[in-house]
Amino acid sequence: MPDILISSLGTRIHYGQQLTEDSFWADHIDHDWSGVRLRRILRGIPGLEPQRQTEQTPFKASYIYDPATAPDVDELVNELRNQEITANVMLSFGRYLDIVPSRASKGRALRYVSQRLDIPLENMLVAGGSGADEDMMRGNMLAVVVANRQHEELSQLVDQERIYFAGQEHALGILEAIEHYDFFDACTVPEEHNTGRTQ
Repeated sequence: MPDILISSLGTRIHYGQQLTEDSFWADHIDHDWSGVRLRRILRGIPGLEPQRQTEQTPFKASYIYDPATAPDVDELVNELRNQEITANVMLSFGRYLDIVPSRASKGRALRYVSQRLDIPLENMLVAGGSGADEDMMRGNMLAVVVANRQHEELSQLVDQERIYFAGQEHALGILEAIEHYDFFDACTVPEEHNTGRTQ
């Protein structure tokens, strides 16, 4: 069992064997959030189908996104702003649309945990493979994009020094990054940084 679980796109943080939820974080991200109103606004928009109930939480509205009939993501963001809703809108794998409070994201949750538990960001390694992982990978943390990523998503990060593009998929890609960064010893970007292997 992990010591800390960050889930639901950074909207939930749990600690320890009892999975005690961080109520301070929940109160923080609840600022100016109205999930009920958000869902009501999006109900009539074509190309958006709510994901199953297990994917919905008080701080995350999740949809199947059909790019053939749904408005562009930027248009959706503008519509929410016009309705005075500020939120983070993320598209993953080209078809999963998630909307969370403006104060919530994977990266913000990691930075909060880093500060609360006094763990330097430089000593963290994050792994991802979709657009929802981008904000978590930017900043001072070491990062790896695994080979089974959604290719058009995260490709703009290829020249970032602290982001390694692994040649392996899934857990093997994470192990590859652990070796690349010498994570359990030097825990740093090698002098001759390799942004990845040809795939």
